[in-house]
Amino acid sequence: MISVIDLALNFGLGASLGIAGGMLGIGGGLIAIPVLGLLYGMNQHLAQGTALVMIAPNVAIGFWRYHQKHPVDLRSVGVAGLCSIGTAWLAARFAVAIDAEVLHYAFALFLLALALYFGWPSRRKTGAPPPPVKEVPGRLMPAIGIASGAVSGFFTIGGGMVVVPALVSLFKMPQTRAQGMALALVVPGAFVALATYGHSGAVDWQVGLPLALGGVLTVSWGVHLAHTLPARLLRVAFSTVLLAAAVTMLVTGGAAAG
Repeated sequence: MISVIDLALNFGLGASLGIAGGMLGIGGGLIAIPVLGLLYGMNQHLAQGTALVMIAPNVAIGFWRYHQKHPVDLRSVGVAGLCSIGTAWLAARFAVAIDAEVLHYAFALFLLALALYFGWPSRRKTGAPPPPVKEVPGRLMPAIGIASGAVSGFFTIGGGMVVVPALVSLFKMPQTRAQGMALALVVPGAFVALATYGHSGAVDWQVGLPLALGGVLTVSWGVHLAHTLPARLLRVAFSTVLLAAAVTMLVTGGAAAG
């Protein structure tokens, strides 16, 4: 049985991750996965599955808080969300079947690529007015949902990691609005992925449930912080967290993957 001290530590860790996840629009899972590998020696499969226990409710709450500030078209997002369910299930099935070390390095390289993307200097001149926001064509929503579901199922951190940069770059959407829409897209995939990892036995519920409780209580604070920080600072914070997580996983290497 897990001790009271361990419960308290996991709850505190979940609370910290909830704030970070709400602020960055990633449900805290991005940070939770390498942390679980380092603190508990979990392999990549178990770390991703356990993190999903916290990610799934956090992304649902995070989406609702973002939606209150930046309402999204629930009908179009719903279509994309439905499209994400099948690919999330297939990707999760594939992820739990491959070698944990391969998954570990794939996850690290994926984070590194995103960190470099977000950290790349903006070409817009300082003081220049922001470009006009473009509407996302309805015909693209199913494709966005499929891509989101694939990333959600395979890496568990949510397709928002792909959707956010796409919305910001291609449609000039503000960072916070893009994060809210991305969270809406990944909610179905997160729960499907959790069910798939849980069915395969790749979830430590004793660790995951206190993490989830802590995250649920603090994710709204993170969303509030996201709307009070300058967009440039939020982008830098996003890329810094991505880079730190990627480097940590590459340094730990097979020790955390096995």
